[in-house]
Amino acid sequence: QVQLQESGPGLVKPSQTLSLTCTVSGGSITTNYYYWSWIRQPPGKGLEWIGYIAYSGSTYYSPSLKSRTSISRDTSKNQFTLQLSSVTPEDTAVYYCARSEPPEYDYWGQGTQVTVSS
Repeated sequence: QVQLQESGPGLVKPSQTLSLTCTVSGGSITTNYYYWSWIRQPPGKGLEWIGYIAYSGSTYYSPSLKSRTSISRDTSKNQFTLQLSSVTPEDTAVYYCARSEPPEYDYWGQGTQVTVSS
């Protein structure tokens, strides 16, 4: 059974960089052909896909967030990390990590609330 767990600060100040880590157990993040995504849900809104890092290590980001987003991984810890720079209150959301074998998402983390506020 694959499990994903998000971790990171729940409060970030405007203009700072949001950093979250997803720790994966029960499966390797390098296994063909899985993609490891970050997805968020702002209050009162729908899900927004942020980007992914693939089993190969390649990355792809939402065009609307690409200039501020970086996703990396630590294969020795079976973790992948989201960094979102220059945050504003509009980046307040519940952030999820998830696994997909396109087009389907099969495992999700429980989500972590991140609030951007001074």
